[in-house]
Amino acid sequence: MANKNGMPDKNLSNVAEDLERNPVNSHHAQQLQQKTNDRRHQDALNHDETSDLHHFKTT
Repeated sequence: MANKNGMPDKNLSNVAEDLERNPVNSHHAQQLQQKTNDRRHQDALNHDETSDLHHFKTT
């Protein structure tokens, strides 16, 4: 699980960690899934490239 620079691929590491988790019941499984969804949502917000931010004009 390394990229072309020999560094570990973080995405694959995260997927492997997620697959290793064994929820004890359906409620715990839902909590783990929600945590993953929240992390993905926050990542999407962090990478949001709104056009207003990139085309700011100074006068």
